[in-house]
Amino acid sequence: MAFLFYMKNILIVGASSGIGAALKSKLEASGFQVFTSGRKDVSSSGHIQFDANSSDPFIYPTDWPVELHGLVYCPGTINLKPISRLTKIDFLADFQVNVLGFVGILQACLPALKRANGASVVVFSTVAYNIGLSFHASIAAAKGGLQAMAISLASELAPNQIRVNVVAPSLTDTPLAHSLLSTPEKVESSAKRHPLNRVGTVNDMASAAEYFLSENASWITGQVLVIDGGMSKLK
Repeated sequence: MAFLFYMKNILIVGASSGIGAALKSKLEASGFQVFTSGRKDVSSSGHIQFDANSSDPFIYPTDWPVELHGLVYCPGTINLKPISRLTKIDFLADFQVNVLGFVGILQACLPALKRANGASVVVFSTVAYNIGLSFHASIAAAKGGLQAMAISLASELAPNQIRVNVVAPSLTDTPLAHSLLSTPEKVESSAKRHPLNRVGTVNDMASAAEYFLSENASWITGQVLVIDGGMSKLK
């Protein structure tokens, strides 16, 4: 596989659908070389199969570029239950996907990110970590751990010119959220919870990640961008 020396290389984990797929399309249209990883076995030289639920390590392919200019971690979970019904298995499952899955990917990609001499890491948290939402205890705990780790990493990796930022969405119309938006009534009810009177779109979230990956954000690190239609700030 040959790579042009001036082409910026981005790895998106979880790009088969939803926000990751929208971001992949945006970046490719802008001339980035995009690599992907996810549970689906895609017949592509730029894809490696990896399940965030698995304890198997992520291995950075030897035929991928030695420099990686961006890493975006999109996998997430929606496990909404009252605390009386949440089990330790529920908490561990959410933590595995949202935190440990990212740790494994980052550790494997770190040498390539360091060699880029200017790279950007973007992770997705949730508005439920920033405001109290009923039945979100497990996912808020997991995403809260991810968000806190990202801020710590922003400090640790700054000497390597690696920026780390967080996008924290409210409810977004993705396959993961299908059960919450499966009827017009559910969509209307969810929209009313947001001052801008709609739920998020994959384009809303992908645009935020694209910004963090761009040169326009080259002096931004350790930040959390909450994209929630005003829900967490406005009455």
